[in-house]
Amino acid sequence: MKRIIGSTITSRLLVLLLAVAVAGGFSSCKSQKKIAAQKAAAERAAKIEQAKQDLLLIINDQGNMTIGEKEDKVAEIVAMDLQDGEVDALIERAQQAIDRQKAELKRQEEERLRKEREAQQQEEQKFDKLEDIFDRVAGNKSLEMSNRNIEDALRYFSSPDVPVLIIVYMDEEITDYDKPTTIRKYLEYLKDQGKNPNDIHNVKYDANGKITELELIKK
Repeated sequence: MKRIIGSTITSRLLVLLLAVAVAGGFSSCKSQKKIAAQKAAAERAAKIEQAKQDLLLIINDQGNMTIGEKEDKVAEIVAMDLQDGEVDALIERAQQAIDRQKAELKRQEEERLRKEREAQQQEEQKFDKLEDIFDRVAGNKSLEMSNRNIEDALRYFSSPDVPVLIIVYMDEEITDYDKPTTIRKYLEYLKDQGKNPNDIHNVKYDANGKITELELIKK
């Protein structure tokens, strides 16, 4: 009888210990899942916070980032798919900031090209006017008018002694010039020859817009 009672007590103890062990195992499993969930939540929160900071840097940038860098960062954040309303709103604002910067750069480039074209047109107009004066000096039969045209031409130059270089040969590597002369001597030459054999090739100016060197090329 005592053996039966002892065996029963032992069996019950084993069952109890097994139940405790199983319960402990379930508790440990739940605890690990909870820790893993907390870790994942913390990592997601950190990613969201970092994304917000990165997006605000793009939105408030004062020229420290290139457009390419901004676009790459926005694309990286979008790929995270954080599903956060505030992040989504900042992504939209960042993209708008990038679009505004692109538009401004495009406007600046168009303005630069416009000014470049205007400067070229003004330069060509100066060339045209100067060549017209040269033609008048060479073609006028009146000595008085030729001298007047010479003085008119000299107003474009910093002095009557500005060097005039006449190109007689030019290729990609070599440029050969005729004997150098001065603008006054060249104008007198035109008057004596009665023709203008050269075109304006290049002009150098001083700070006042006066010509300091004239380069011509044979027609």
